Amino acid sequence: MTDYGEEQKNELEALEAIYPDSFTVLSESPASFTITVTSEAGENDETVQATLKFTYVQKYPDEPPLYEIFSQENLEDSDIAEILTLIQQQIEENLGMVMIFTLVTAVQEKLNEIVDQIKNRWEEEKKRKEKEKEEAEKVIFHGTPVNIENFLSWKAKFELEMFELKRKSQKEEEQSGKCKLTGKQLFERDHDLDTSDIKFLEEAGNNVEVDESLFQDMDDLELEDDDDPDFNPANLDSEDD
Repeated sequence: MTDYGEEQKNELEALEAIYPDSFTVLSESPASFTITVTSEAGENDETVQATLKFTYVQKYPDEPPLYEIFSQENLEDSDIAEILTLIQQQIEENLGMVMIFTLVTAVQEKLNEIVDQIKNRWEEEKKRKEKEKEEAEKVIFHGTPVNIENFLSWKAKFELEMFELKRKSQKEEEQSGKCKLTGKQLFERDHDLDTSDIKFLEEAGNNVEVDESLFQDMDDLELEDDDDPDFNPANLDSEDD
């Protein structure tokens, strides 16, 4: 008859000796403990880590232990799922034998694989960025091939920008008083503008007063009639002589 208690006790003593810095007892009945597993450092000193929790059942190792990932660092959800699947596979293959060391070793190797995968992902990302940079430099160097569609698009954009610059410049000149508007421009700016000479003079403060008395004696003046048959311009010259 198998002494499950004795086998479990012996395994716990062995595990504590193998993992002195990462083995922690959580409870003694039932026996429950954690072992922290850390991957080897990657190229840039990156690591991943998983703390595994195991709990013995009464008939362990003939029955599988309870297990879970107690905590983790730098692992994706997909990585955790793969680790749990791996532990289950190892349990099925080693049922009937004490197996915690085997399970922890399998997880250790898996973590090292994950670090290598992280390295590969970083290298692929680096290559992708370098390729994008090269493509961007090619576009700058060679320019964009001109066709009807992109030329018309550029032309419309250019004309709009020129119109906005011209409008802005004219507005600034008007505000600074340097722009002399034509009559047409004045009319377009103010449709109610009265362009009569009189109103313009009044608004400008140039009112002209007319002395009507100067013209009152006009009727008394005797003007020579060009139609007088006796009138001869030559006579004027002889008289002066």
